[in-house]
Amino acid sequence: MADDLWRRHIANWIPVAALAGGIGWQVGRDGMHGLMTALGGAVVGFCAFLVFYLMGGMGGGDIKLMAGFGALLGTGQILEAALWAAGIGGVLAISALGWQAIAKKLGRAKAAVTAEEKERNATIPYAPAITLGVWLALVPKG
Repeated sequence: MADDLWRRHIANWIPVAALAGGIGWQVGRDGMHGLMTALGGAVVGFCAFLVFYLMGGMGGGDIKLMAGFGALLGTGQILEAALWAAGIGGVLAISALGWQAIAKKLGRAKAAVTAEEKERNATIPYAPAITLGVWLALVPKG
């Protein structure tokens, strides 16, 4: 998550570790059925935000992270986590736009010089929204 905040990049080892941990957890819990749960969750997690990636609104690391969390949560909870993440991501996006507008109005917005700065100003890190969405999906209901 910190990687995404500072560099707008999710290192590949993070979703791979989540995928391996999720498969290990599910197999340890339910054997072969757990393996199917983990793989199904990974596919659903990957596909949950795939359309946004294809439209250029989300990075590849974000969908890989959702796949890793999908293996941990399984098909049922990863959909809930994706909905939470989408809502939280929307709030973050609106907040970022508001912050930029306020900074511009106050004359405190500095012009981006490099292509990296322009990209950083045009994007929001989505890993925090995904992580919080997963945590909220894990909260016991009832």
